[in-house]
Amino acid sequence: MRVLILIILSIVITTTYSQEKKLEFYQTDWGRQISWDAFCKKTKASGYDGLETWLPSDAKSQTELKDALAKYNLKVGFLNGTNKSLPFEESLKTYSEHFKTLISWNPTYINCHTGSDFFTFEQNKAFIDVANEVAKENSIPIYHETHRGRFSYNLPDTKKYIQAIPDLKMTLDISHWMVVHESLLENQDAELKEVLNRSHHIHARVGHAESPQVNDPEAPEWKKAIDRHMDVWEKVIRQKWETQDVYTITTEFGPADYMPTLPYTRVPVADQWKANIYMMRVLKERLNIE
Repeated sequence: MRVLILIILSIVITTTYSQEKKLEFYQTDWGRQISWDAFCKKTKASGYDGLETWLPSDAKSQTELKDALAKYNLKVGFLNGTNKSLPFEESLKTYSEHFKTLISWNPTYINCHTGSDFFTFEQNKAFIDVANEVAKENSIPIYHETHRGRFSYNLPDTKKYIQAIPDLKMTLDISHWMVVHESLLENQDAELKEVLNRSHHIHARVGHAESPQVNDPEAPEWKKAIDRHMDVWEKVIRQKWETQDVYTITTEFGPADYMPTLPYTRVPVADQWKANIYMMRVLKERLNIE
């Protein structure tokens, strides 16, 4: 009888935990070729809570995006980035000023492609400091993505910034590091620990030792890569769930030519939307989210 009671209590606790803790999913508009209304309608119908995008540069497209978000009751996460083609001072000014526009939309979060792998530590830190100040002043989370070509292009260098900047918050897109380090980082859990502790948002794309994106996450040959990414993501999410109820994730499989294509035709070898839906489904299953 005592064993039965313990089993029932365990089921009740697990069920309650899964009901209280949530994953909030955002769809990337990367490669979008349809109207904002059609895209948002499809995003909502697919079960997403919101979308992640760069703010359109023209006023008409901005209006269409705002209308579609309201119509389909979708949240938005924006991207901001360092323009690496500009001199440092000019790039920092543009990056800083763009935050004002993004903040006016009251996004759920802002995810940044920050700095450059050719900037100095202090130059990259200047971008991070500006973002952190904006985040504090406006109470909107601002994250810095682990990304090739940025300050966070590899694991060892990213750790230097984390150790130097206590309030640095990351978006974990570990697929970039899989290809940079030519491995699934299977023997680097200790080195990853500090980064995972600072990871407040996830880009759910699966990479491998030779590319930041597998051709089709459902293909059986990628099971090892999928499992490794899922192990890392689950560790981050469950850790954050200890202090917060909702964790945000963007499914971010990309279009052609980020998605491998057939030669001469540039026809993608898999369906981008289907791949992103798959990532949302397997994450929900892994974490027992309905």
